Amino acid sequence: MAARSNARKRAFQILFEADQRGVPVREVLADWIRHARSDDRQPPVSAFTMDLVEGYADKVNRIDDLIVTYAVDWELDRMPVVDRNILRLGAYELIWVDDTPDAVAIDEAVQLAKEFSTDDSPSFVNGLLARFKDLKPSLRRGE
Repeated sequence: MAARSNARKRAFQILFEADQRGVPVREVLADWIRHARSDDRQPPVSAFTMDLVEGYADKVNRIDDLIVTYAVDWELDRMPVVDRNILRLGAYELIWVDDTPDAVAIDEAVQLAKEFSTDDSPSFVNGLLARFKDLKPSLRRGE
């Protein structure tokens, strides 16, 4: 299980970097892969990390629309960048990755918020992703 947690953390870092640099997430993923291949000190980018980043990239507009719709009183560009990207990754995995149990997707996102964000962020992430979990069948239909 630790390997998948590490893969999620790396996927989050890739999303975060892309957001900070204002570049497509696939470009950052390619940079990370290239860097890992050329520098033995860098761990390789796992297949699960690649799947999460690619899957998110395929659904980016839908995911951002969902976050804007259900994050009460929060505009996407005003949301802390860490929280925004944890939510993006968590929403993708929760809604579209069928082999990850819903509770695991939510818990992993909350753990990322605990590690990388503010004291208030874990409850915010948990609350929004729990709402997505409850609405999951209709959210997938609305693709």
